[in-house]
Amino acid sequence: MKTNYISIAFAAAAFVAVSCGQAPKQETSSCLDTLLLKDYKPIPCMNLPEHHPHQAKFTVHDMHSHAYAETVEECKEWAERLKANNIDKVVVNTYATGEKFDELYEMYKGVSDAFEMWCGFDMGAWGTPEFEEKAVASLVRDFEKGARGVGEVGDKGLGDAYFTGFQTGEATPTAHMNDPRFDALFEKCGELGMPLIIHVGDPIWMYEKMDEHNDGYPNAETWKIDPETPGLLDLYELCKTLEECCDRHPNTTIIACHFMNLTHDYQLLGEIMDRHPNLYLDNSARHIESAITPRATKAFYEKYQDRIFFGTDNYPSQEMYDLQWRILETEDEHFYDYENAYHWALSGIGLSDEVLRKLYYENADKLYEKLAAKRK
Repeated sequence: MKTNYISIAFAAAAFVAVSCGQAPKQETSSCLDTLLLKDYKPIPCMNLPEHHPHQAKFTVHDMHSHAYAETVEECKEWAERLKANNIDKVVVNTYATGEKFDELYEMYKGVSDAFEMWCGFDMGAWGTPEFEEKAVASLVRDFEKGARGVGEVGDKGLGDAYFTGFQTGEATPTAHMNDPRFDALFEKCGELGMPLIIHVGDPIWMYEKMDEHNDGYPNAETWKIDPETPGLLDLYELCKTLEECCDRHPNTTIIACHFMNLTHDYQLLGEIMDRHPNLYLDNSARHIESAITPRATKAFYEKYQDRIFFGTDNYPSQEMYDLQWRILETEDEHFYDYENAYHWALSGIGLSDEVLRKLYYENADKLYEKLAAKRK
């Protein structure tokens, strides 16, 4: 029989320790047993080049932000930050209509023409026979005041409560983007040359089980969507409602914000884009998600470089802008940003100057020229 000398030695050591009044050393728990996922914030150990641009390489037209400034002074601070970052225009999605839109328009435009004000849909008569007539009249009225687009409207699965809730503060009956009651509004947007920003769904991990297999879990736990909710449409079903809108309103410019929440499936997103020439994308608030697959993302930007707009969506801090420029303009690898991102290591996409110019301002300029000509 083969003698296990290691076991004998271990037993002898334990006997000596006990004989000397010492207990055998117990195995200690590791950090893996106690460290919480929310507290895991690794520091990159790679010795790699770093680049930290503090303004965009070219002029920028930010096609997606919100009314973050609540006072004239805050508007002024934001306007100065825009100038420092080489941003000449920013779309402010107000969700507002009527007098509320007037108040925001006058405050922002009174500070700077860099702010481009977009209105919402007036849902005050929703559920009544007068809804379409009143909502269209409100849209025309806001357009004449100065609204140049509508945004953002959206549906996270249960209908129009996403944008109506901002307007009324109340829950509303389920009505998805393809509801015929919205047809008159979509058509009027086309007639007036008003682009329409639409938000459908959320990233795919919001719908998945909240467990150790969820690739976006730290973020998904905050924004999770229960797929068992009665009447809920999932992300793919919502994308189909948006496609139906594109088909029914070919003369209306529709911008699917946040890459239509399909950064996990560029193949599907490309197929949808190919089917609908009136559909555009903005990359707002998905710079993090796209920075985890830099090669696939860069290939998508290059293929659809004429139909993607730059947007931010997030609070306009300098740190947020800095991260945008680093991701889009550099080829930095394996870096983290715990203030603006979540658990993934990020990489720069390193877009070419040609693609950057289109993304930053040329696509927006061409769209506005096209819509202005349409209104004449």
